[in-house]
Amino acid sequence: MLALPLLAYLRYDPLVRIHLGPLSISPHGMGIAVGFLLGSYFFLGWCRKAGLTDDQVYSLVNRAAIGSIVGARVAYCINHPGDFSNPLEVFAVWKGGISLLGGIGGAVLAGVPKMRRDGLSFWKVMDMAVPCVTMGIIVGRIGDLIIADHLGKPTHFFLGYVCPSHVTGSPCLAPIGQAVHQPALYDFVSAIFLLVVLLRLRRTPRYDGFLTLVFGAWYGTGRFMEDFFRIDVCLLVLKDTPWRSGKGDFASIPARYRKDEPPPPEVEEETDPPVVDADQPKEDAE
Repeated sequence: MLALPLLAYLRYDPLVRIHLGPLSISPHGMGIAVGFLLGSYFFLGWCRKAGLTDDQVYSLVNRAAIGSIVGARVAYCINHPGDFSNPLEVFAVWKGGISLLGGIGGAVLAGVPKMRRDGLSFWKVMDMAVPCVTMGIIVGRIGDLIIADHLGKPTHFFLGYVCPSHVTGSPCLAPIGQAVHQPALYDFVSAIFLLVVLLRLRRTPRYDGFLTLVFGAWYGTGRFMEDFFRIDVCLLVLKDTPWRSGKGDFASIPARYRKDEPPPPEVEEETDPPVVDADQPKEDAE
């Protein structure tokens, strides 16, 4: 019985950086790069079977690569304006700071002009792309797990991550030895099941856009649920929040605490009952 608490939480020391001489490489960045290459490999094969030329596919992949980098950075900068002391820091991509959903959106937007120019069906191309995007998410989340990124709220859930004494990819807002949610792990598991479903659905011909709809509904719902366990609230919540992931609503709400600090306890303020003038109109008094 005493062994059960030891098995109830995930424990490992994160590897935030790999030092190769003067180079400092992030496993997170490596995961993103490998995931993109893996997805591009399968995308090329499926597009060839669909009748697209290699030039068309390579052009789409190159545009997606550039669009994903720009979109991921722009979305992060919009979501985290307080992270930059001057506008030039926006271009310091090597310091980190990207958004997964922004990257996906940027890749799609960058590929649309090429699809229209070549007369390609947007939905057919996207149906071939979404399983590849899911592959990229899976591999990218492995990088997140290696560096212990996207750590969430304190928990007693058996898949919680025990805060180590080592530096983690994102702040661990719980005392050392206590567990927190790890949304990256939940997203990793969800993406694996999503990929299995998409690959099975590909075996049967369906209407254009069906796989894209399944991907959007599944992943959007998953992110909606996962983000309730996250704590990386920004100055303006144009971030990967439940409202953005599930609804696409770019709403702004004020942050209640800093990213690197635990939320302060809420204190109810005592207020005197309002004084209503007897001569004041009823609608104003209410």
